Amino acid sequence: MDLHESGEMYLETILMLKKKNEYVRSIDVAHEMNFSKPSVSRAIKLLKESKLLTVDQKGYIDFTDDGRKIAEKVYNRHTTLTHFFVGLGVSEKQAEDDACRLEHIISEESYTCIKKYLSKQS
Repeated sequence: MDLHESGEMYLETILMLKKKNEYVRSIDVAHEMNFSKPSVSRAIKLLKESKLLTVDQKGYIDFTDDGRKIAEKVYNRHTTLTHFFVGLGVSEKQAEDDACRLEHIISEESYTCIKKYLSKQS
């Protein structure tokens, strides 16, 4: 599935919110991302139509298996890239910002090599 950066960002944000709270609603996502409620509602609708999320009658968002896999992949890339940049001496804030941008565009080959490099450093 070809998922754009914005869709990946929503999935990653929902995963991070679910790590903090059992239940996540669109309003929680809107607050976390500092987006309007209508923008988030539209994105959630598109992710539901793509069969990556479900929303129950109370408005609680959950992942489908495919949605969770994508969210975890993006989140793992984010944490790995952040760790890599911090290890190079980049400030935590800048490393987070750079990882957030690169996690969506880095090739699988480059990402795999960074993971291998980091595993040798541990």
